[in-house]
Amino acid sequence: MNQEQLNKVSTGNGFIAALDQSGGSTPKALKLYGVDESTYSGDAQMFDLVHAMRNRIVTSPAFDGRRVLGAILFEMTMDRQFDGMDAAQYLWEKKQVVPFLKVDKGLADEADGVQLMKPMPELDALVARAVKKGIFGTKMRSVINSANAKGIAAVLDQQFAVGLQILKGGLMPIIEPEVNIKATDKKEAEALLKAGFIQRLDALPGDAKVMLKLTIPTVDGFYSDLVKHPKVVRVVALSGGYSRADSNAMLAKNPGVIASFSRALTEGLTAQQSDAEYNSALDGAIESIYQASIT
Repeated sequence: MNQEQLNKVSTGNGFIAALDQSGGSTPKALKLYGVDESTYSGDAQMFDLVHAMRNRIVTSPAFDGRRVLGAILFEMTMDRQFDGMDAAQYLWEKKQVVPFLKVDKGLADEADGVQLMKPMPELDALVARAVKKGIFGTKMRSVINSANAKGIAAVLDQQFAVGLQILKGGLMPIIEPEVNIKATDKKEAEALLKAGFIQRLDALPGDAKVMLKLTIPTVDGFYSDLVKHPKVVRVVALSGGYSRADSNAMLAKNPGVIASFSRALTEGLTAQQSDAEYNSALDGAIESIYQASIT
């Protein structure tokens, strides 16, 4: 594991950009970006367009390692290039932004109030390929829809098992059990989640450490115990459907937690903007998220 990248992610000021929309979320991301589904046909064209969107973000002068600590990539993005360089190599060598990779294959059907990750039979091979590409860490997402103790335990058991598999392969796992912001018992789900986290973090072997990506909690500062836990490298927050303004305002009330926003980062960016308009809008977005992350 790259020590310089580990130091940056664990102690640097800034946030992690989530640029990892996959097949299911890409049409919506493109539509918000001003690219309607009627303008392309088939997955190949769709992924070319979303790569162009990501390329414009990371090659913008507004996107730099002073405020952006890391970026999470979709597998197909890892295999492509930014400005003529392999994506992960470009991020680190040109921007000093630490590259991460989304490794999950989507969500299983809901059971016990949660959605586990679908099986990942090719995970070891993907991790090995990511190491060769210069990727530092991974991200995998589950969803918690209600405060069901059995379901939340199953989510955490799966996440930690996969996390240990990823650590063994040489990458830093970001464990992401998203709590649905529309859950009527969100606060109760977060209490179960934190208790389950502490139990499993305490049981991690040797010098194993992980990162956590969590929904901004209902109670301000609720995850401070996780931020301070010796087995946690960093706690990052997802925007979860909140607007950028709301996400930033809530994040700022959670010291030690930094952003890892997707929709909230790209909000207001469109394909139709001139470079000057685009770079100004992106700079404003990055600065606002940066400020919320260092508060």
